[in-house]
Amino acid sequence: QVQLVESGGGSVLPGGSLRLSCTASGTLSGIHTTGWYRQAPGKQRELVATITTTGTADYGSSVKGRFAVSRDTAKSTVTLQMNSLNSEDTGVYYCAVDVRRGLDLRRYWGQGTQVTVSS
Repeated sequence: QVQLVESGGGSVLPGGSLRLSCTASGTLSGIHTTGWYRQAPGKQRELVATITTTGTADYGSSVKGRFAVSRDTAKSTVTLQMNSLNSEDTGVYYCAVDVRRGLDLRRYWGQGTQVTVSS
């Protein structure tokens, strides 16, 4: 089992910045990708960013150039730096890890943290 705890959400004015963190605990062997996803009211959950254990990052098209994902392996933490925020970035942000152990592949989710961008 892997437990994920997100932190850093809140309210911010358009154009502002927030930093989200996701800290993993439990049995961490086999983790190969950590991702951030978000869900706005009435919309489907969408990919925001992912980062592999080797540090390769990927981003959803709507956040490229504004968001940056990084990881601190020693602290089992993945950080999402969000800049130039706008109202369309509002939603609940979830952290997820993909874990492979042998033939078994599972995704674990955090509880989510709310981000609100509003004037």
